[in-house]
Amino acid sequence: MIGATPTIELCFAKFPLARITLCHKVIRMSSQQDALENLRVIRSLMEKAHIYRAISAPAALVGGVLAVGVSLWGMEAFKKINDAPHDVFLWQWLAVLAVTSILNVVLLSSDARRRGQPFLSEGMRMALRALLPPMLVGGVLGIGLIVYLHNLTMAALIWILCYGLALLATSSFSPRSLVRLGWVFVVSGLALFLAWAANADIRMLPTDEGPAFLAMGATFGLLHIAYAIAVFVSRKPEAAAAE
Repeated sequence: MIGATPTIELCFAKFPLARITLCHKVIRMSSQQDALENLRVIRSLMEKAHIYRAISAPAALVGGVLAVGVSLWGMEAFKKINDAPHDVFLWQWLAVLAVTSILNVVLLSSDARRRGQPFLSEGMRMALRALLPPMLVGGVLGIGLIVYLHNLTMAALIWILCYGLALLATSSFSPRSLVRLGWVFVVSGLALFLAWAANADIRMLPTDEGPAFLAMGATFGLLHIAYAIAVFVSRKPEAAAAE
């Protein structure tokens, strides 16, 4: 046994292909183990899909009601003021995002604690890795359009599209209802963009706060409320008991 390591090194020196073959086997085994671990995590997430679906409904309802309220207030203020500062629009929607995100974290943390699992589980990390790219792109582009170009409508459309893409990015392990919601956001965002681009009267308004608030309220507001109602109505008895 003491001379085993020199023997192996001598073998590798005489047969360098042996080292390459062994390395390939190790890499292949590591890749297979990673793939199996990913499959295990995805399977676990899919098994809990109805739980995440039920947890997401209250946050969607609160976020939807807040979005509708902010949109109605914004459109009414737009009629009266007609030239409000652009950063007001930004801070209002960042506040809605903050409230909804905090509620989501509280609900998910409470469920994880009840199940005796860590909040930042491997499944949560996988979900965050899927959500981060489209959400980051949408956030940066939207804020840039508002702060530097003062284009509120285009910012709202980008937020709508990127949010839909973020939901679709979790399609391999999220509930089908969330995937459908993602598609509805993407289709709605594209339809609103075409309607805005084809209508010169809307594009030539002195300020575009009205169209921007309308687009945000119709999607982040009404679509989230409709999703929450659909989840509450279609909730299975066994899923409710599992919660």
